[in-house]
Amino acid sequence: MTSPLFSRTVTLLALLLAVPVLVILGSLVTPQPELWTHLLDTVLADYVINSLVLALGVGVFTAAIGTFTAWTVARYQFVGRTLVQWLLLLPMAIPAYIMAYSYTGLLDFAGPVQSQLRLWFHWSYGDYYFPEIRSLPGAILMLSLVLYPYVYMLARTAFRQQSGSLLEASRTLGLTPRQHFWRVALPVARPAILTGAALAMMEALADYGTVQYFGVTTFTTGIFRTWFGMGNQLGAAQLSALLCSFVLLLLYLEQWSRRKLKFYQQGQKQQEQSRQPVQGGAGVRLLLLCLSPVIFGFLLPALQLVGWALERLEQLWSADFIQLLINSFSLAALTAVVTASLAICFAYAKRLSGHWSLVLPVRVAAMGYALPGTVIAIGVMIPLAALDNSIDLWAEQQFGIRTGLLLSGTLVALVLAYTVRFMAVALHSVEAGLMQITPSMDNAARSLGESPVGVLRRVHVPLLRASVLSALLLVFVDVLKELPATLLLRPFNFNTLSVRSYELASDERLADAALPALAIVLIGLIPVILLSRALDRSNRGAT
Repeated sequence: MTSPLFSRTVTLLALLLAVPVLVILGSLVTPQPELWTHLLDTVLADYVINSLVLALGVGVFTAAIGTFTAWTVARYQFVGRTLVQWLLLLPMAIPAYIMAYSYTGLLDFAGPVQSQLRLWFHWSYGDYYFPEIRSLPGAILMLSLVLYPYVYMLARTAFRQQSGSLLEASRTLGLTPRQHFWRVALPVARPAILTGAALAMMEALADYGTVQYFGVTTFTTGIFRTWFGMGNQLGAAQLSALLCSFVLLLLYLEQWSRRKLKFYQQGQKQQEQSRQPVQGGAGVRLLLLCLSPVIFGFLLPALQLVGWALERLEQLWSADFIQLLINSFSLAALTAVVTASLAICFAYAKRLSGHWSLVLPVRVAAMGYALPGTVIAIGVMIPLAALDNSIDLWAEQQFGIRTGLLLSGTLVALVLAYTVRFMAVALHSVEAGLMQITPSMDNAARSLGESPVGVLRRVHVPLLRASVLSALLLVFVDVLKELPATLLLRPFNFNTLSVRSYELASDERLADAALPALAIVLIGLIPVILLSRALDRSNRGAT
């Protein structure tokens, strides 16, 4: 059992983290007919259509790329397969908006690709057609290249867990390898593929930097315009609620689509499915096909960033860049500590008490990862601004002083938004670690007179060191990459690496934006490397 004080404290903290989501949904009870009439007559249709096309396009492309690469790595043995299976995770290190800057520099009229084509063929402006990267298809491509690892990771695990008896049964029924894939392996792995595609689609709906830079009007760009362009916070909250409903509908459809997709492996021990050797030219072709997403999703943009950064290498020692590093690292470290600490409390409270009155608030508090940073930022800003105004009015009436923005204009708002946004990341890591600690250790410590809090402090925390470290690292990197919430909530004259790279790229100073963008990419490689090692360990029996 847990102490009533501990349970009530955890429930209160979870409810506080749920406030931003509840505020967004609650904004719908206040009608704004003039705003919605204006939006319906002008841009709302574009917001809806572009957002849906973006999400569906990303879902289709990520499912195709992720499924193909996962099946190839899991089913075939070819030259370089061991290296390729973790290289395919590298695009996760590059945020989509940085990918957009890099490819704009590569493919624009003045970029190296078109310049070289004009040099080779003696073309002039207007003599040839070249696809426009700053477009909705361009945004779909950029997001797909960085988000396909969601599908790849889940599909790869699903394919590897399929018993070799399935393949043998297919052969006895006369199915070719291609027919086995389409009629047996793919349907069995469909739940994992759909889950990965749904995660990619949610990330696409949450994106702001890519679509804004490419000039594509979606819900996220509309929320920014309504707040800053029209000065209407309530209208921005209602647009956020509509976007939130799209995300929740997507989650529901993902669950509904695989409601009957349940597959079980019979027997005590699964027969491992051996990989089919592919040698010679066919093996080289498989290697090149699997390397293509890595080349276009990581290598080319990374090389472009490195080339630009070398042109501005003197910025590395400038006071402005050092200040950016200090701001970004301190903000990310503070958020990581706060989020991981709360995650430990939430996970431990759920372990001690499975009552719905505690579990439900914790689950609601962990919903933030499914929502765009823009939505959470508005949900944080509205109650904090109202609280600031109340404190300011009370202080003026009682003491004749003005307190100003104590919460909404400081890092408090930013840390709160990050905590809501990335609580699920930390909570998942901590809960996974707690599941490996036998309950008998709790009972032994309690029998020796330890309180529940004492058991957490003296038993669980030392055993959870690796899980907590993973949670800290993942949240740290996610905060460094987060753009929309930082743009909306950062204090005046406070910049981070993500905001600065976005500002410089928006001013078409792509070379100047390279150094902060490259720093984000290099730091983002850390969790990718750890993730690839974890996948290798979990699948070592299958390799």
